[in-house]
Amino acid sequence: MIQNRADEILNCDSGGGSNTFMGLRIASIFIIMAGSMGGALFPVLAKRSSWMHVPTYVFDFAKYFGSGVIIATAFIHLLAPALEALGSECLSEAWHQYPYALALCLVSIFAIFIAELIAFRLGTAKLKHIGIHHDAHGHNHGSHVAHGPEGTDLSDEKRDASSDLESVATHVHDHDAAAQIVGVAILEFGVALHSVLIGLTLAVDEAFKVLFVVLVFHQTFEGLGIGSRLAYMKLPQRYHWVPVAGAVLYGLTTPIGIAVGLGARTTYNPGSTTASIVSGVLDSLSAGILLYTGLVELLAHEFLFNKEMLYGPTRQIVYAISCMCLGCGLMALLGRWA
Repeated sequence: MIQNRADEILNCDSGGGSNTFMGLRIASIFIIMAGSMGGALFPVLAKRSSWMHVPTYVFDFAKYFGSGVIIATAFIHLLAPALEALGSECLSEAWHQYPYALALCLVSIFAIFIAELIAFRLGTAKLKHIGIHHDAHGHNHGSHVAHGPEGTDLSDEKRDASSDLESVATHVHDHDAAAQIVGVAILEFGVALHSVLIGLTLAVDEAFKVLFVVLVFHQTFEGLGIGSRLAYMKLPQRYHWVPVAGAVLYGLTTPIGIAVGLGARTTYNPGSTTASIVSGVLDSLSAGILLYTGLVELLAHEFLFNKEMLYGPTRQIVYAISCMCLGCGLMALLGRWA
């Protein structure tokens, strides 16, 4: 949150945490846990439920709304606070001679891009070695054909071919599952760092009431964005626990931050020199992760590389973009207070 702090007393030392509203601060651990975990788990469980009968357009709303939330989080709730933290008056002059927050964000973007490129190349090379041409966007061209030696019994040849095809399918599914899990893990890692930091801040901030109300909505919306990504993962049966585990893990991050902040409130000052550097660096790196994920994985893949968006009805595109802009707008608006 960027605001005028000229009238505030500069405190660059440790300590300084507020002790007001202690009962409500403790209750905030469970209230925010319920909101964030509920937002993340609802799309996952609703997608799997056979009795809820949630309409398709509701899932589409959650997915595209969540994409907008993630992009706004990167710019408004991560990059802006990082610029403020690394521009703090508590930091030495060396920190003010270069835009380190933007540089770290840039490094994070390229690191994620290079890591993903290497992972895709290694996975594709492995599949090509066993005779599969695999498209990273999910389109397979060609197939693995098993040829038995001449003079073999036809039934044996069919069995061998069937066995080979099953092996090929397993390799492809494992490759796709690994790619999806790594992608979501990177996204959740960026969000988790941010969630822990805001939990620490909420635990000791003097403007607790306003920040608490805003963070309830903030974490619920962000949870909806994470949950919609988790719900649409297409994984083999043995990995069906991953989306639920991811949603639960997200729901625990901010409460853990609040609990740690309450325990260290006598020594933790979010405006201190050390805290400003740590939060600024982590927010910058997290911003890069969410920017890459939001713009490349969500916008580009969901719209530019999606045949349903390129050739589907115009109303479908308008609905998707409207949901995304709504999520982005609401999350950006929350940046006015937190």
